[in-house]
Amino acid sequence: MTVIDEHGRPEPPVAADESETLVGFLEYQRATFEWKCRGLDATGLNTTVGVSTMTLGGMLKHLALVEDSKFSQWLQGREPEARWADVDWDADPDWEWHSAIDDTPDELRAIWQESVIRARSGIAEALAGAGLAVLAKRPWNDGTAPSLRWILCHMIEEYARHNGHADLIRESVDGETGE
Repeated sequence: MTVIDEHGRPEPPVAADESETLVGFLEYQRATFEWKCRGLDATGLNTTVGVSTMTLGGMLKHLALVEDSKFSQWLQGREPEARWADVDWDADPDWEWHSAIDDTPDELRAIWQESVIRARSGIAEALAGAGLAVLAKRPWNDGTAPSLRWILCHMIEEYARHNGHADLIRESVDGETGE
C-alpha cells in the first residue's frame, strides 16, 4: 500500500525490490517538484532569486524535456516530440529555460505532466521486458548505452538538484517552505 504524505507525495517503499525502490524515489521527487509549482500563477512561475535567471516555469519545461529525452528518446529510441524537434538547439541550447515565459502556467504544467506520463509508460515497458538492466536503444555519442537503472538514478539526481532550486524560488514567491 502506498502512503501519501500531507503534500500529496507517495512515500518510496521502505522494503521493496530494486526497481520498485528506484521508481518510488523518482515518483517522490516528481511529486515534490509538482508541490513546489502547485497553485502558482505566471508571476510566481517566472520569479527568479538573486542573480540567477532560473524560474519554476523554466524548470517545468526543462524537466519535461529531460523526461522525454531520457525515457522516450534514449531508452525507447523514439524521435523527439514535435515541441522539441522544432527547436534549433545549436543556436539556443537553453531554449526551454527562457522560452517558458511565453507559455501559460497551464501549458507548462501540461507539457511536464504529458512528458511524465510518457516516461512512466517507457519505464513500465522496459521493466516488463529486460528490467533494470535493459540498455537504452539510443546510445550516447561515444557508443555507450546506459541501462534503465542508470537512467533512473540520473533522473532522481536531476529532480533532487532542481527541487533544491525550487525550494528557494518558492519560498521567495510566497514564503512556503518545506523539505
